[in-house]
Amino acid sequence: MNRFVVISGCSGGGKSTLLAELGARGFATVEEPGRRIVSQELVGEGKAVPWVDLAAFARLAIEMAIADRQAAAMNDAWTFFDRGLIDAAVALELATGETVARRVSVDHPYCRTVFMTPPWPDIYEGDAERRHSLSDAVAEYERLVAAYPALGYQVIVLPKVSVAERADFVLSTLGSAEAISSSA
Repeated sequence: MNRFVVISGCSGGGKSTLLAELGARGFATVEEPGRRIVSQELVGEGKAVPWVDLAAFARLAIEMAIADRQAAAMNDAWTFFDRGLIDAAVALELATGETVARRVSVDHPYCRTVFMTPPWPDIYEGDAERRHSLSDAVAEYERLVAAYPALGYQVIVLPKVSVAERADFVLSTLGSAEAISSSA
């Protein structure tokens, strides 16, 4: 069973907070490529940020997501990714029309169970690195929630509960999926 688990979904929906909780419980986590890229770009020239050049940003995110997977390859336990390669490929498709999501999904698969944070206006906050509106975040969520199943992934929308309850839900769901996989 592939142990690379993607937490995707709506910007500002609690992905990073959930990964911090999973990390505190001893699981390996990988920070969102987009946040890292924006941080680096804001220190430099700032040209490969999504609000300036979405295609350049998405290409960098694809490269970083592939490197993240390679770095995590030695881990034989669950590794949780705050977004990942497919999210970046969907962004590149939006920006350029290039069809890349299917190819990257085949070449660099994740666990077939993907968790989605739904739009949650009560916790959404913009900041220096998240400059898009909630409506833009919802549109992104809708693209992702359609793209993952089209690529053969099972999308599970996370409940709007506390971060500890979300982490329990993720781990319980994965434990059930692992039991089903090992008995097949």
